[in-house]
Amino acid sequence: MVSHSELRKLFCSADAVCFDVDSTVIREEGIDELAKICGVADAVSEMELVSRLHERNVQVFLISGGFRSIVEHVASKLNIPSTNVFANRLKFYFNGEYAGFDETQPTADSGGKGKVIKLLKEKFHFKRIVMIGDGATDLEACPPADVFIGFGGNVIRQQVKENAKWYITDFVELLGALEE
Repeated sequence: MVSHSELRKLFCSADAVCFDVDSTVIREEGIDELAKICGVADAVSEMELVSRLHERNVQVFLISGGFRSIVEHVASKLNIPSTNVFANRLKFYFNGEYAGFDETQPTADSGGKGKVIKLLKEKFHFKRIVMIGDGATDLEACPPADVFIGFGGNVIRQQVKENAKWYITDFVELLGALEE
């Protein structure tokens, strides 16, 4: 079993860090916020963490089972390029009516976050990827992620809290680890 100290070292030496979005980077579930385009303004420590990772030349990705239109908005606030966003795409008919979602996106399937991480490793040859999230789908993405950090700053999910080897409730802890 990997010690907490070793997990911190793995996080600090990551090539890429992937964040879940709903209830991790943003406080609410995206579907609830679709009408008002979620509150990203309060995400100060999240923004600082992403900035610090960028300064260290760490690639940052947002992987969500939510909707790409919302996640891209969040990504732009965090200076994450839309090419680093993996989420479900909504489909509409030519007359503007909702037609469902794009089922070809890896995040549309069970185990989709793990599929995205595997794809990132193959495409970019990352040696170490960290997944950070609040839910069971984030937890099950490790492996192929090398490290999973459970996040309970907005919602505490008991399964994640009990099974994550490193569980945080504030991104300030990760900022502190980067400064050691």
